[in-house]
Amino acid sequence: MMRNARLLFFSLVFSALFLGLQLEGNTQTNEFKSLSPLVKQLSPSVVNISTARVSKGGSQSFKSPYGERGEVPFDDFFKKFFGDNPQKGFKRSGLGSGFIFSEDGYIITNNHVVERATDIKVILQNGDSYVAQIIGTDPKTDLALLKIKPKTKLPAVRFGNSDMLEIGDWVLAIGNPFGFGHTVTVGIISAKGRSLGLGSYDDYLQTDAAINPGNSGGPLFNFKGEVIGVNSAIITRGKGIGFAIPINMTKNVVSQLRNGGKVVRGWIGVYVQRVTPDIAESLDLDNDNGALVADVTAGGPAEKAGVKRGDIIIELNGNKIDEMPELPKLVASYAPGTKTKLKVIRNGKEKDLSIKLEELPDQFAQTSRQSPKNEIEQNLGLIVQEITPEVKRRLDIEDSSGVVITYVRSNSLAFEAGLLRADVILEINKKQIANLDNYRKEIDSVEERQNILFLVKRGSNTIYVAIKAETQYDGR
Repeated sequence: MMRNARLLFFSLVFSALFLGLQLEGNTQTNEFKSLSPLVKQLSPSVVNISTARVSKGGSQSFKSPYGERGEVPFDDFFKKFFGDNPQKGFKRSGLGSGFIFSEDGYIITNNHVVERATDIKVILQNGDSYVAQIIGTDPKTDLALLKIKPKTKLPAVRFGNSDMLEIGDWVLAIGNPFGFGHTVTVGIISAKGRSLGLGSYDDYLQTDAAINPGNSGGPLFNFKGEVIGVNSAIITRGKGIGFAIPINMTKNVVSQLRNGGKVVRGWIGVYVQRVTPDIAESLDLDNDNGALVADVTAGGPAEKAGVKRGDIIIELNGNKIDEMPELPKLVASYAPGTKTKLKVIRNGKEKDLSIKLEELPDQFAQTSRQSPKNEIEQNLGLIVQEITPEVKRRLDIEDSSGVVITYVRSNSLAFEAGLLRADVILEINKKQIANLDNYRKEIDSVEERQNILFLVKRGSNTIYVAIKAETQYDGR
């Protein structure tokens, strides 16, 4: 009897403890069970962006449902009613996302969302539509600032601190993928400091929150409801791999665009490369930190300060340079005219130099993400780059001749044909491609409906890829 009572007592105690743990667990689960309150709070600050631009120089011919022109008896009928004027411009549309960062109507988005647009329409969550004006763009970071004139004060986002992010932190993306407005996806920060080969200032956050065409320019939020990134790029052949521009970089760029309409960056006038373990060993260095000076621009700030080819820059204004890509981003963060200190290693000894930063000249302001010069190149959807030692290391390629593909836009001709990032273009239409000038010359010579034959090196294999040039391609 006593034994049974004791067993009953312990059974009740364990049941109570188990129930308490369940209740506590349910309380914690209920707290994070739904992101609906957060989404309701944030969604009004996110906008859909619709763009249009006039395309010229190509014929906007009507394609008969029965066949190509000249092949069917009703060809003249279709031509008569739909026209065939190669000089007539026509509009092409695009979709993207953005977010309101001031209640008086300033909106942040990507440069590539509004690039070359002649009409920009911003659509709020409540359906209100406004014509937007471009205040300024910065192709180097792929950011743009728009302005609308709202009827009332708008709900603005709050900025977070992207420098404080940790890999594994939860994030939330809201945008306009494939035209499905105000779509919400959730994931984590997968990596930081990613370089995609799109320019000197690559510093992307990587996330597995679903990012798709149309999400470009939309916000990436933390679970506090703060914007910590601007969704910008995807890997077309990968799932769960999206990229966002850190908000700390965005704040600096947007502030300059708002105040002056353009971004002014500091410049020291050096060409730098990574210090490889082999280079470090040959120079008798203790480590491979810093940026190796491969060349010094004549008459530039570095030459005036006494920087020489072969110097290894290890500090700028007290900030250590561990990896080469850190230097151009750090230099760009300072205003022209700033007087600062460089610490270099020369002949195995540290040396301090005083340097006055100047404004980045236009001839050095070009990036690999340039505006395509014609409709065919725009629809091709490729960004290519010359093969430097740093590019070879980053993309794990062995070739030194040709140009390498660093970005393939989704819903583009190149994407449909199967070209991939890290493919090396060796020939175009049987003509050798040794550098960007060769590539540009051959692409500029291509005409509408002409086949472009690429010879591409992919890993250890060499393949041909044929693409029919189009000026009216909008994706399939």
